[in-house]
Amino acid sequence: MTVNTLEVKNLSLAFSMYDKGFVRRELKVISNLNISVSEGEILAVAGSSGSGKSLLAHAILGILPNNAVISGEMLWYGEPLTLKHQRKMRGRELTLVPQSVTYLDPLIRVGRQVSRNKATVHKLFDRYHLDGGVARQFPHELSGGMSRRVLISAATSGNPKLVIADEPTPGLSLHLAEHAMKHFRELADNGAAVLLITHDLELAIRFADRVAVFYAGTTVETANASDFADENALRHPYSRALWRAMPQNKFAPTAGTQPYAGRLPDGCLYAPRCALCTPECKAAPPESRIIRGGEVSCYHAD
Repeated sequence: MTVNTLEVKNLSLAFSMYDKGFVRRELKVISNLNISVSEGEILAVAGSSGSGKSLLAHAILGILPNNAVISGEMLWYGEPLTLKHQRKMRGRELTLVPQSVTYLDPLIRVGRQVSRNKATVHKLFDRYHLDGGVARQFPHELSGGMSRRVLISAATSGNPKLVIADEPTPGLSLHLAEHAMKHFRELADNGAAVLLITHDLELAIRFADRVAVFYAGTTVETANASDFADENALRHPYSRALWRAMPQNKFAPTAGTQPYAGRLPDGCLYAPRCALCTPECKAAPPESRIIRGGEVSCYHAD
């Protein structure tokens, strides 16, 4: 039986802040977001910048700022993922490949930041074509691509149950990017769960099992990665727009922009840009439905 390592249900996230005249308000950035990732699975998370991908990662890890206001559920093997559990597992069972290379401690040699076991460091650095001398260097002595390989090594050095890889491949050559993805695939095949946050949808669908599509802080569709081989296999208009924007397809832009977090429409968040929009789309957000083996939030999906 497949076991959900992590399940996120109806997650909403806002930041408490002060507006003009010192009026306090909450800026909602994630609304009723749902995902799950299981042992042995790579779940890719795709969507434009500002769609809530990295914020989800930080919520799972428990590293949001103090003014964050969260509602909904996060379950770890069916049990509530509490702040206490997050702190206990972070960096061990629950690891992060961060988007920014500034996560490396500038005062500690990079080998020590990966593992205290020199054999483990050597094995991982050899895998990522980093010579033995790199372990003795400090972060400022590395190139961006080298730093990213060190971060991947650090996140995979133990036996994590969930690896969250937040844009792990920028700055890497295609060969090294594929190398990293094969490593994530290997971890998943050995029983770990991998949450892959990426803009490189073309690369992700080659290695992922499923893809969750985010838009303006919510999940609009979760589909098998194989569905991205054909536009008509996808269910949501935004997923199809992403497909058409891929270089090997039509490389076609979509008119309009993703709404700003402080100015979200009342109904479907994609409605202002959608050719299928009807009055019901503008009245209320659509409920999530199972259609053709995928999960989609759209009144017109079939």
